[in-house]
Parts: sequence; structure tokens; C-alpha cells
Amino acid sequence: MDVERRHALASAVLGRSPAPSAMEQESPALTGVNGEIRDVSPHLVIVETPEGREERLVIAPWATAWHAGPIAPGDLPLGARVVIRARQSGRVAECLWAGITRITGIIVALGRQGRDRTVELDCGPHRGTRTVVIPYGASGRVHVRHPRMEPGYLFDAIGTREDGVAFARLPATSQPPYRAVAVPPPPPAYGGVQSRISGTAAWSDAFDEGEAGVAYPMLERADSGCQDAETSCVGLPYLALGSRVYVSNVCESRAAVLPVVACGCLAGRFCDRCVECGTSPRGRVVELSPVSFVELGGDLVKGCFNARVGMG
Repeated sequence: MDVERRHALASAVLGRSPAPSAMEQESPALTGVNGEIRDVSPHLVIVETPEGREERLVIAPWATAWHAGPIAPGDLPLGARVVIRARQSGRVAECLWAGITRITGIIVALGRQGRDRTVELDCGPHRGTRTVVIPYGASGRVHVRHPRMEPGYLFDAIGTREDGVAFARLPATSQPPYRAVAVPPPPPAYGGVQSRISGTAAWSDAFDEGEAGVAYPMLERADSGCQDAETSCVGLPYLALGSRVYVSNVCESRAAVLPVVACGCLAGRFCDRCVECGTSPRGRVVELSPVSFVELGGDLVKGCFNARVGMG
């Protein structure tokens, strides 16, 4: 049963409308566009979407771009996969990220390729294993925030995918000090069930290209088919695939109601904080698709925002 069908049935049983509830936002709406760069100049980018449509976007004078580091938008490489944050109904590009990937997992083994380091990761039962190369020039930045480069510890980096190989360029978070199997328990709950829970929202590239939605840690194991589910250091309620979750970026005054489309069992093992706008409470409450993340005002290079979640 697909996600939309699950949500429609749950809405009928609970007496809710199957459509997302409307919410006020203080900031103008953002649009996420992704695809392959077909042509680019300092003032215009043409992208072919996964559905085969051609999108032509004006590049704003203040626009920023990233491809293994900051780069002028007009210098982005042709043929690169790109995620774009756009304004004015998706017609004006203000942030462009080309070839970006996120490598998140549990360290299994380490190796060397000349001066570069390789890390084999267990990315969870839904995502399999993955090998990432840490270039020598990026090793200092990565190791400062990931001091325990040993099997059993968590790893999370932002990088680029080039010819099928993932290269870690920046640490996405400070490495948790515990092993992945020793996630701290959530604090005792007081005052009953909270309607809104605060924590960190991260993103992952494990979603289908262009997909909107979230991966959620506290899915019921019988529903998700995952024995690694139900792990989190945040007191999150249990949900099922197809549930609707209200996600708010508290720093940008943006919010959306998004479907739970995947199991976030790996995200639940990170009891870290986001410090991009103040300091969030510990724990990842959702993991968003790249498109959903940028539409809520997130920066893919920074990797997180302070979030508040609740039932949609």
C-alpha cells in the first residue's frame, strides 16, 4: 500500500482531512528544483528535471553556488546534478548546489588510497553499505569533528559525487561520543504528550530524486519492516509510514506538512545538536529529502536547521 493510500485511510478513520493543513508563514514561499544542468551563464540556468521537463531560471544577482566549495553560479559544470532553491514561483534561483551528496552511516572499516583515506559505512538496512573517500586536503576539517575514526562510531559528512565515487568535503556534524549501538535514552516525559517537539532536522540524498517527504526515526517495526527502528534520544511519538508530520524551521519562520515516506532508523542514532541558529535540543527529529529541506529554508552545506515537529 503506497504512502498516499495509507494516509487517506488513516484520515478517514480519524476524521481528518487527507489534505495538508494550511499554515501561515512569515516569509515568501520557496521552491526546490532539481535535475541536470543543461546550460548555465552568470544570469540564467537551464535544468532538465527527472521527469524530462526543461526549467529555465534567472540567477539572482545575490545568488550563491557550491560545487565542492563556493563557486560562481556561471562556473557550475554542465551535466552536473543540481539542487536549486528558488523564489517567485520557482523562476529566480538564489542558491545552487551541484553534485552535492551526504554520507551518513556507521563506520565499518578504514583504508587508504595514496594520501587519501577511505571509510566503509553501514548506512542502515534500507540504504546498504557505502564507501566514501576523504581527500587529503579535507582530512583536517573532517577529523577535527570526527575524532573517533573507528568501527562502530557514527560518521556524517557533506561532499560531492564524482563518477560514482563519494568524496567527503566537510563534516556535517560533530561526531557523537558514543558508539552507534549506545544511543542515550530519551529523557522522562513530563506533562503528557507534547503537541510540538523540538530538535534537529537534517537531510539525506537517499530519497528518490525530486521526492518530497521525511524519514522518521520512531516508526513501528511491524510497519516499517525494520528491526533498527524505534531508536531515538528524543521523546518522539510512534508513527506509521504515510503519516503527515508538521515540520517547522524555527529560524526561518517556514513550515510544511510532509508525508513520512521512509524509515529514519539511522537518523535516530544521532543525538547531536544544530547550532546554525542558536542551539537546538539534542536529537534528530526528522530527516528530509533535499527538495523539502531547501523549501523550508535549509542550506544543504550547513546540513541542518533547528526544527519543531508535530502531527499534521
